[in-house]
Amino acid sequence: MTSTLDIAKEVAKHLIARGWTLALAESCTGGLVCAALTDLPGSSDWFERGYITYSNQAKTECLGVPTETIESFGAVSEQVAKAMSEGAQKNAGVNVAVSITGIAGPAGGSIEKPVGTVCFGWTITKENLVAITICKTMQFSGDRQAVREQARDYALSELIELLK
Repeated sequence: MTSTLDIAKEVAKHLIARGWTLALAESCTGGLVCAALTDLPGSSDWFERGYITYSNQAKTECLGVPTETIESFGAVSEQVAKAMSEGAQKNAGVNVAVSITGIAGPAGGSIEKPVGTVCFGWTITKENLVAITICKTMQFSGDRQAVREQARDYALSELIELLK
């Protein structure tokens, strides 16, 4: 099994090779992804900033997520993950942004969105300055910490695949 540190190093390698920078927009992970990346010496060369937008108000104020999107789809939705990622990319002026919004538990789940539901967004600006955003929803199991750690590692592992 690959460690979080190894995953973070792989992300760094791909960003450095392209001369790209990265921003994060985290909700349920509360900064775990930013911490994993900034544990690496030299991360200031490619890591621009992180937004921890735990509340709906923070998502709207810091990332420009429309209130209507949150009201229509819920804070834990691919639509909100997309808006978070695109807002982070635009506000930070980076090539790549990643967003995470989910229900880590132990409370807060529903039939439609049980505990462990996490939505992700990855926005990548290509050389022609056109940004593409890919969103996915995953279901993780375990306690609050396990869900958050799985979300952290998944966000970074998928980013590696997109950067390849």
